[in-house]
Amino acid sequence: MSIYLELTRQFNAGALRAILSSGQAIVLHRLAIMSKDGDWILSEEAAALEHVLHALEDRGARYRFGAPLDVRWMRGGWSAHFEFLSDGLRVRTDFVTRPPRLAETDLGALWEECRDRDVPYVDLRRLCELKKTNREKDYAVIGELARRLNDPRDEMLLSRSARDLSGLARRFPALVTELSARRPLLARAADGVEALEVALDAERRALIRQNEERLRGYLGAAVDWRATWPEIEREIAGKPLAKAHEIVVKRAFELLPFLPS
Repeated sequence: MSIYLELTRQFNAGALRAILSSGQAIVLHRLAIMSKDGDWILSEEAAALEHVLHALEDRGARYRFGAPLDVRWMRGGWSAHFEFLSDGLRVRTDFVTRPPRLAETDLGALWEECRDRDVPYVDLRRLCELKKTNREKDYAVIGELARRLNDPRDEMLLSRSARDLSGLARRFPALVTELSARRPLLARAADGVEALEVALDAERRALIRQNEERLRGYLGAAVDWRATWPEIEREIAGKPLAKAHEIVVKRAFELLPFLPS
């Protein structure tokens, strides 16, 4: 069994607390063979985060640079990061409670949809939104995810292929009119594949800039935290995770705001 599936079941023992996301969700959708890290969306409740911390402590996990796994920082959109060894391999685990680009109502709907699953993981449409990062390679991933979507509205809003969009526009002309306000490049569908390719390139660059701007806020807010992290890392080295967590939280109160400015 994959360590990431094993962890997901451990995190969710007795109650739904964690939804597998990003690369591991793409593996579960059978669009990749493997992913080197594990990403989860966690329930934004102190008890849920404590359960996950205990599970990580059982694995001998240690903090990596990031925010404390504490609801006060998590609700500000920060992420928490850990790693441990499993059968000689380094396992990296990353956690958020408020993933970027998912509206609060959409995130709430995701939790409801995952409630009865053995291994809850993010669906194709929401994965497309999560992959709108500042990494060029993620846009090829979005393109492949979008081809698996069943709803032509979702595919029209998320496709990265000019040919696919052109075909969708011919099949569903009314949707072009309906959705152009949400995705302006659809208005170029009648101009041909080359025009759509130009519009897709411009859209990708705009999305990358948007994510870079979002990250700049967090990077700016964490300047002092990053500078002090080597000292904190030495202080928590060799300590059980629960004790290390107490230290990280205490130091974060001094250096890391709950919300980026």
